Amino acid sequence: MARRGSAGPGARELFAERVRGDLAADLPDEDLGQDLDDCLDRYVLGSKPRCEEVEYLELVQDAIDRIERGR
Repeated sequence: MARRGSAGPGARELFAERVRGDLAADLPDEDLGQDLDDCLDRYVLGSKPRCEEVEYLELVQDAIDRIERGR
C-alpha cells in the first residue's frame, strides 16, 4: 500500500523530464541532454557573453536543484 503523498520512481522521473523540458524551452538553442550535471561539467567559462553565461548557469543549476528537491 503506497503512502499518501509519496512519489514513486516513475513519478520522480516524470517530474525530472518536465523540469528538463521547461529548461529546454527557456534555452532553445542549447543542447542540454539528460544529465544536467554533465552540462555544467562540459560548459566552458567565457564561451558566452557574461550576462548570457550567468543566466545559463543559474537556469541549469536551478533545474538541477528542483529535480533534487522533487518540486
